[in-house]
Amino acid sequence: MPKVGITTTVPVEIIYAAGWVPVDLNNVFITDKNPQALVEEAELAGYPRNLCAWIKGIYSTVLNNTDIGTIIAVTQGDCSNTHALMETLQLAGLEVVPFAYPYDRDPDMLRLQMEKMMSRFGVSWDQVHEQKERLDFVRSKVWEIDRLTWQENLVGGWDNHIYQVSCSDFNGEPEKFADEASVFLEKARSQPPRQGELRLGYIGVPPIVGELYGYLEERGARVVYNETQRQFTMPFATLDIVEQYQLYTYPYGIFFRLEEIRREADRRRLDGIIHYAQSFCFRQIEDLIIRQKLDLPVLTLEGDKPARLDARTRLRLDVFLDMLR
Repeated sequence: MPKVGITTTVPVEIIYAAGWVPVDLNNVFITDKNPQALVEEAELAGYPRNLCAWIKGIYSTVLNNTDIGTIIAVTQGDCSNTHALMETLQLAGLEVVPFAYPYDRDPDMLRLQMEKMMSRFGVSWDQVHEQKERLDFVRSKVWEIDRLTWQENLVGGWDNHIYQVSCSDFNGEPEKFADEASVFLEKARSQPPRQGELRLGYIGVPPIVGELYGYLEERGARVVYNETQRQFTMPFATLDIVEQYQLYTYPYGIFFRLEEIRREADRRRLDGIIHYAQSFCFRQIEDLIIRQKLDLPVLTLEGDKPARLDARTRLRLDVFLDMLR
């Protein structure tokens, strides 16, 4: 089956309906044996040093995966640097399919974008809805992993992160992914509940430094809410696929996202929130809004390139946890 790269979560139901395999380029980049080398490769090609490492990593990932000839790039609702990424990939001979989330969440504009994508891949609404049923069954497994994380205290922050973030493409094999999630659920339910931990929320883009979750748990805290990763699972009770991608908060404004963050913070009884901001990302500006609008203590962390958790960040996390206690 042909593969199509995606730069962030898009309506994958359309891709699967066409018999294609979606590949989340972020996940391929960050799980590479040497992601830092991919960043440096893009810089050698001419990408500036003061640019988001995710964009540079995606660029090199695509060029190193010759079986990916088509890219769906989200031109609105994700990263403004995606525009230039598209152009450099077109220069390299790849086909780029644009997709835009309307800023105001207008359902008619969103439907039009989905229909344009459906036209490109030659599929009908009936085929897309059939795939929604298929994928919602898989998603339900991950919804349960999330519930076991915050409600029954049986799942760690990293596992919560990795299963939810993988729902952007289901690792290209939804049924296999569902089986792996079922095995994980069975194992998680056999564990004793965790006790006495600080309960943290993680908001912002997924971290470029995966050690964060393990370090927090070593220090007696656990992430029980991963904001963006949870959104990738489409945790919405709707049969309407247009409404599903309208409720998906990540591509839209910070105030719409904050409504969901506040609800989940209350429901999950969070003690504090870590706001992760990627270096050279416009979303860093949103931190000033987050700090004014959230009533919980917030620690803002900035990450740049794939690397170990540095001493300064470890110290800041230690101080934050001590303050919460």
